[in-house]
Amino acid sequence: MPSRSLEKIETLEKFGRFPVETWLQRNSSIMFRSLFRRVHKRAGSKTSDTYSVFTTDFDVVVDATRLKEVLPPLSPDDAIALDDAWKAFETSLVSWRTTANLQALETTGFIRHAIPDHELQDIVVSILVDHSGSMRGQSILLAAATVEIAYDFLSRLGCRVEILGFTTVDWKGGRSRRLWRSRGTPKYPGRLSDLLHIVYRSADQRDAPVLGYVLKDMLRRDLLKENVDGEALEWAAGRLYQRPEKRKILMVLSDGAPVDDSTLHENGSDFLIDHLRCVIERLEADEHISLAAIGLNWDAGGLYKHSRRVAVPEDLAGAMLDLLRNILIGSGR
Repeated sequence: MPSRSLEKIETLEKFGRFPVETWLQRNSSIMFRSLFRRVHKRAGSKTSDTYSVFTTDFDVVVDATRLKEVLPPLSPDDAIALDDAWKAFETSLVSWRTTANLQALETTGFIRHAIPDHELQDIVVSILVDHSGSMRGQSILLAAATVEIAYDFLSRLGCRVEILGFTTVDWKGGRSRRLWRSRGTPKYPGRLSDLLHIVYRSADQRDAPVLGYVLKDMLRRDLLKENVDGEALEWAAGRLYQRPEKRKILMVLSDGAPVDDSTLHENGSDFLIDHLRCVIERLEADEHISLAAIGLNWDAGGLYKHSRRVAVPEDLAGAMLDLLRNILIGSGR
């Protein structure tokens, strides 16, 4: 392990900016790119068929229980909004949960009939949730509830489950953009924002039968900012590659294409979507991972081969269960 990486991890842990994760976990997206021998362009190049990052120094990977160490204190209005959202999550979705749980129960029986228990126990599913600003309100509320339904469903089947989220630490490029300005604003700097990747539940966890309170911070209004989907998929896939399970499934829940104004303003409007397409193409060509997506009021089929479009948030759970069933009983793709 490089000494500089060791020093960086020790420093970050000392000051509480990152969770205590291994160097491998922290650098999983780099590992993913190296698996495909990806060549990144240098900052300053105008070519659009490759991807670059100005700096990763301010990117954060954090356990959900430590989000308060990354985000500023809630404003009074945001605190009230979070309490209201959590109350709705716990008490106002009774009819919706009943319908979803009945579908999950029916789907569980169907899958158990089709797949032996020992094969189900050799499956890991990662659910990656878009935390963009457009997800605020009912969308993120029902996304969190859908994640909980999917987690319970998959756990009952004996599958390993990982729940992840992705956004940015700040608006308008954050510290990355300020560093870029201090260095003379070179042209075409590459991704120009501070990524925030969140682990709500690791597939390694064995002692937490339900998600419960860990999802509460997913409902914070100030958490949902901008979305760099390509690198989020690389990160989630990199974590899956480290898993021992034979079958690996990556499920993305998003309401649109990647948007990060700081990055797009300096690199062109297609910079992030082109990278996302490249990442999806590589993953879909890889027999080790099954990739699928649910588009919330968005046609994800324009990017993903396996997808569902959900017109209203209320249909999220049904679409998630239906897509998971099709992937699980398929040939692994």
